Amino acid sequence: MASHKFLLLSLVLLSFNHLFCYSKLDEDSTLGYLDDISSYDMTAYPSYYAVHGERGTIAYQPNRFVLERVARVAGFGYSQKVVNVEDHGAKGDGTTDDTEAFEMAWKEACSSSTSAVLMVPENKNYLLKPITFSGPCKSDVSVMIKGTIEASSDRSDWNGKNGRHWILFSGIQNLYVGGRGNVNGNGKIWWQNSCKINKSLPCKDAPTALTFYSCDKLTVENLNIKDSQQIHVSFERSTNVDVSSLTITAPESSPNTDGIHVTETKNIQITNCVIGTGDDCISIESGSQNLKATNIVCGPGHGISIGSLGDHGSEAQVSDVIVDTAQLKGTTNGARIKTWQGGRGYAKNIVFQNFVMHDVKNPIIIDQNYCDSKTQCKQQTSAVEVSNVMYKNFKGTSASEVAIKFDCSTNVPCHGIILQDIDLAGGDGDATTSLCNHVNWTKKGNVIPLPCAK
Repeated sequence: MASHKFLLLSLVLLSFNHLFCYSKLDEDSTLGYLDDISSYDMTAYPSYYAVHGERGTIAYQPNRFVLERVARVAGFGYSQKVVNVEDHGAKGDGTTDDTEAFEMAWKEACSSSTSAVLMVPENKNYLLKPITFSGPCKSDVSVMIKGTIEASSDRSDWNGKNGRHWILFSGIQNLYVGGRGNVNGNGKIWWQNSCKINKSLPCKDAPTALTFYSCDKLTVENLNIKDSQQIHVSFERSTNVDVSSLTITAPESSPNTDGIHVTETKNIQITNCVIGTGDDCISIESGSQNLKATNIVCGPGHGISIGSLGDHGSEAQVSDVIVDTAQLKGTTNGARIKTWQGGRGYAKNIVFQNFVMHDVKNPIIIDQNYCDSKTQCKQQTSAVEVSNVMYKNFKGTSASEVAIKFDCSTNVPCHGIILQDIDLAGGDGDATTSLCNHVNWTKKGNVIPLPCAK
């Protein structure tokens, strides 16, 4: 038995290495821009170069957490304990409440002295009310969603509970969630009762479909997530996170349905995700550091956003962010940074590169006067400082005449902004323009439209 286990592990690692080598060659052939990155001013981007050095390890070598996951998959069926939710009474008929069965299955898996798999079988539809999977666990746990998990459509099921969560994973180390199954937030009833849709209603919290709170060494991959009540997937106060191959969909009219939301989270990779919702495809909030997103397809939605930051006079800190290789179609924004007046802190050392735009309303935008309020926001003097931001290799079409917009603070201007190799035309090939307020920028290579006068 031991020899069979070793052979299986060897074969999986060999296959993984073959896939890794192919991916590396493919990236090397398409991402040649890395070769000339040394031409940038390292003193202007000190943290960027630190991230660049680290991202080489992340991008081109399987890190320890990935190898551990492969080893766990290789051992599946030999050393892992499998806990099937149906063994605890889950029906999966789409009408029976399976929440209690999932809770009992989690309790067994989390308390296992050996690595455990919580199994959600395929070809079934499991109905769940709000549920929390809490750690710490005694050993590694994998949640394999093969079938469909669907949220209750009865909003009263959240009465007396935290209305911001549907499925919450909290305080867990070495957690894997995947399986190529479906997560359905059943959000229509929530959208209909949103103040964004019905202006006469008070604004209330709506649940996030999947929340990962205070998790470390976390992998989330290969899931189809749709129609969340509000945000689809949120990573909060977590570290060492690997997110890949998520398909996230909701109607363009659905309010506040961000695809992937990141806040107070460090060392996170997001790769090969397809996102089309009613809000930001990816939203990066305060406390996010060392984030890399690659190969993102976005649309419809509000684009890829850092912020909003500094609301209600708060202090925000975002640094060392790389968004590399993205396709956006029909979105309201492309690469966006948005901050409120009156805030404090910084958004710095940010790179957006290799973007392809198709009819994007605001392809490149920094808005330090962001205001999402029923009443007009008051003019204030303080602002979140935006600095050391690079936009490189942007191509495609803008749905508005103004393709580049920098609306920065009078008292805290944007600085260290680099535009390199930008070509953004109108939808019919018409010329586009740029608009700048209180920004210090540098142009490298060809930039169309021409940046504003300094």
